[in-house]
Amino acid sequence: MTTRRAGLREQKKQATREALSAAALRLALERGPDDVRVDDIAEAAGVSPRTYNNYFSSREQAIVAAVAGEREARIAAAVAGRPVGVGLAAALVEAVVEAYTTASEPGRDALLLITTRPSLREAFVGTTGAIENPLAGAIAGRLGDDDERTARVLAASVAAAVRIALEGWLQTTAASFTAGGLVVPSGSLPDLLRATLAPLTPALDAAEERARRRPR
Repeated sequence: MTTRRAGLREQKKQATREALSAAALRLALERGPDDVRVDDIAEAAGVSPRTYNNYFSSREQAIVAAVAGEREARIAAAVAGRPVGVGLAAALVEAVVEAYTTASEPGRDALLLITTRPSLREAFVGTTGAIENPLAGAIAGRLGDDDERTARVLAASVAAAVRIALEGWLQTTAASFTAGGLVVPSGSLPDLLRATLAPLTPALDAAEERARRRPR
């Protein structure tokens, strides 16, 4: 019964977070982000400003959360769920690319909003930090529990690589914003992600090989 109550509580918290982020993005698209107040977001989501502050520390965080989705959980689950025959490096790269380039990507209007506002670009890039802890758990599960420290280092490196890829992609996309309001990305996000993650392959392969040779 306690486990069930905890599960329902987490579902309610997730629903509240999603309602707040959806309201924040909708209001930002309607009014412009500078004209959106925390009180407005809370009212639109049907909660108090105090409740809002339990989930987000700024309106920018709330706005980008609507387009960032729960990528950290999806990436960790994808890495953990890849078949044993798929190497850790390959599993990780494909999980990251898939999570950042599937339907959860922001639509055109949201993308325009993010790329043309430095504060929103910064907040969007900042969401990569949420990858680290869930991913460390997934990597540790593949390497073995006694590789927890290695898993944390690798996960932190992956988060940094993703951040660098997003920074480059958003900068080039913002630079391609034309007078007609059209975003023409000058770089492929999947290619950028693969390029920034590529230097980590030797470390991931080495960690996996050590785990393979470890006495069971």
